[in-house]
Amino acid sequence: MADACTQLLIITEGFATYGGLSGRDMEAIAVGLEEVFDPDYLHYRIKSTQYLGEKLLNKGVSIIYPVGGHAVYVDAKKLYPHIPVNQYPGQALVCELYRIGGLRCVEIGSVMFGKYDADKKLIPAPKELVRLAIPRRVYTQSHIDYVVEIFDEIMRTRNNVKGLKIISEPLFLRHFTAHFQKLD
Repeated sequence: MADACTQLLIITEGFATYGGLSGRDMEAIAVGLEEVFDPDYLHYRIKSTQYLGEKLLNKGVSIIYPVGGHAVYVDAKKLYPHIPVNQYPGQALVCELYRIGGLRCVEIGSVMFGKYDADKKLIPAPKELVRLAIPRRVYTQSHIDYVVEIFDEIMRTRNNVKGLKIISEPLFLRHFTAHFQKLD
């Protein structure tokens, strides 16, 4: 019953740790909507995101190009060609980025969008991506450079990374609360 309530909460209100929207949060959203149109801010944000994308490309990391204004999307399937899609290469990269550098990012692939057929076989998503989002007015140039440095280790160890299997998942929105086990 608790799991069913948690899943309904995610769909209707947001993730349990979000805490709902207080007046302060709504005011922050309003300020953000105003600031996002500031030309100097937009220039800095877009240049920072492009900088990250260019640095990753120079390291041999396959990304979706051209880079947009809010995130860089890494092609985890190309980064980890030895990990089959049913072992979730995007989620494996998410885990490595967090393990190595404390970077929080999100898989946008078969964990988020994969489906099962009648025989419980995975129907994979069209792409296995990882989104490196750049939050508004949070990261400095040194933060972006840190992300670039973490990818040195990601690239150095990429052939040793193993896939994952899902050991438990909810009925809906599994990318929020699924549990994984590293494969040997």
